[in-house]
Amino acid sequence: MLDRNWGELLQELRVMQTGVQITTAFLMTLPFQSRFDELNPTQIRFYLALLVFSVLLTGLILTPVAVHRKLFRQHIKEVTVEQGHRIVQIALIGTGLLVSASVTFIADVLLGDSLALVIGGAVLLVTALLLVVLPVFLRRKAE
Repeated sequence: MLDRNWGELLQELRVMQTGVQITTAFLMTLPFQSRFDELNPTQIRFYLALLVFSVLLTGLILTPVAVHRKLFRQHIKEVTVEQGHRIVQIALIGTGLLVSASVTFIADVLLGDSLALVIGGAVLLVTALLLVVLPVFLRRKAE
């Protein structure tokens, strides 16, 4: 049972890791684009916060692998699976925030503050519905 749970956690992390790493790579290339100089100081600060958050989220998603490596063959798989589960839950929320904040940043650069907040807020709302509300609803329905 624990082996199956661990395997499922790793599959979920692989999916998240790909998306977060692509977003991180995209963010890391932005300062090298010609239009980056056109950003105002607020946009630059928001960009840096987004980049740091993305890199930290990448580290968080890799944490279960590090934990597994450190605890390997110590016969405490239950701890590894429990911690992996908690990390996946936090990483899901972080991924939703990263996607929403990235859309907000891009909308701000393209359209300005007001529309960016509306678009980013809408993306955050839909993301929260899909990643938090829907799973809770389905779980309650199954029970």
